[in-house]
Amino acid sequence: MAEELLLESDGKHNGVSGHLTKSLLAVAFLASFGSSTLYGYNLAVVNSPAQYIKEFYNETMTETYDWTPHEEVLTVLYSLTVSIFAIGGMTGALLVGRLVTTFGRKGTLVKSTVLVFIGGGLMGFSRWSRNPAMVIIGRFITGVHSGISLSVVPMYLGEIAPKNLRGFLGLIPSIHICLGVFIAQVLGLSELLGKEEHWPLLLSLVVFPTIVQLMLLPWFPESPRYLLIEKRNVHATIAALKRFRTKGNIQAEVEEMQEEQRSLSSIQTFSVRNLLMDRSVRWQVITIVVVNIGMQLSGIDAIWFYTNDIFKNAGIPEPHIQYTTVGTGAIEVISGMLGCFTIERLGRRPLMIGGFLFMGLCCAGITVSVLFQAQLSFMRYISVGCVVGIIAGFCIGPAGVPFLITAELFKQSHRPAAYTVAGCLNWLSNFTIGFVFPFLEIATGPYCYLIFCVICLGVALYTIFIIPETKNKTFMEISQMFADKNNILEEEQTFNAHLKMAMMNGYGALGQHDEG
Repeated sequence: MAEELLLESDGKHNGVSGHLTKSLLAVAFLASFGSSTLYGYNLAVVNSPAQYIKEFYNETMTETYDWTPHEEVLTVLYSLTVSIFAIGGMTGALLVGRLVTTFGRKGTLVKSTVLVFIGGGLMGFSRWSRNPAMVIIGRFITGVHSGISLSVVPMYLGEIAPKNLRGFLGLIPSIHICLGVFIAQVLGLSELLGKEEHWPLLLSLVVFPTIVQLMLLPWFPESPRYLLIEKRNVHATIAALKRFRTKGNIQAEVEEMQEEQRSLSSIQTFSVRNLLMDRSVRWQVITIVVVNIGMQLSGIDAIWFYTNDIFKNAGIPEPHIQYTTVGTGAIEVISGMLGCFTIERLGRRPLMIGGFLFMGLCCAGITVSVLFQAQLSFMRYISVGCVVGIIAGFCIGPAGVPFLITAELFKQSHRPAAYTVAGCLNWLSNFTIGFVFPFLEIATGPYCYLIFCVICLGVALYTIFIIPETKNKTFMEISQMFADKNNILEEEQTFNAHLKMAMMNGYGALGQHDEG
């Protein structure tokens, strides 16, 4: 079904387009299932066994230190257990640039799986060892893995995809993030693993998707762009492209990569500092800063964290709240699939603009409904509808497009540093909103959602006026679209034009470049 929807032969753009092959689809699902699914799972998995984890901390501290901690101490320990995942994620994001340059995109994903086994093992045996620190350290280590994979997976898929399928493949990880949240919510039900004796197993189940990834992903090729532009291995590049493509002009795709390679021939992979100082990518950097901070400060994390309280205030009976929460998880998955299957038809901008505008409207709706629900009983159900609307709007576009366009806006030399910046901002904003929101809600009450509304509308306006549509564009074409905004000197554009003319005259054709 996916092939029928998305196979578009776009021969007008230098012949660099392709079909959705089994290899492309398989590697997209493998890379996402063993990485992105774990990120979503770890976001939601600690909610269900929260009380059991606190009781475990209480029991072990009483046994070890003969001291019964106050409820405030247990709350702090539990908050640390939740938030240490984001700190680990930020640590992992800082490592991305060096790892993908040294080991490659696929190589980094495969090698980083060891972190999941260490973290999952620590959490799984923590109760048997009577050691609360194992839970916290395990969460931190799995956070490091998620910080790495959250950037590397979309980078890898963006580089192996033909340009007419880059959006579809780029949103597959966001579907798996939603799927991970949903799986954690289902397994956390009291009828399944949401019981006191099962919480260590619930936390350690992250190892199973990773086992599948580790068994199968190594059999697939490395990113062709990495092999050609950074490793200068034309033979390996052609072999990788033949594996990922069944039809289309492979020579034209290699020539497009070689054009980018020549434009970067005297430039090493950029450091974060060099990226931030490079005026030729100034607006691309501003764009990833805005969309990644906006994605987290849109209020989605606050909504996820306080969903149960909003449902309780809406009059939903306490025993039914867990099933209602699972229902929102199912809506996340459906919304993510809707975005994935429409992005190549609608483009990146409509999904971003529509998603943020709808989220902003729903944030304002929550404020209004909470203010008037005492006088008008039906307002309670409007607040539930707005929560569902925020989650659906987020998953359709803002959940995945920022990671996708981070790959699209930068050339090969800048891309690792760009993902490091985007990942760090993402995790830092995630941690900030989780830490600040309770105090913000105390200070402003329901008006706090108006702050999220303003942020959502601001990102939507920025997208309307600044971000161009990148659908069906090569990385070089996207870079040239930003040339005017960045005030690139005319001679620099002329230099690139000469390179392109040399390409058209046969310079760098496959037959003449067989080194490596």
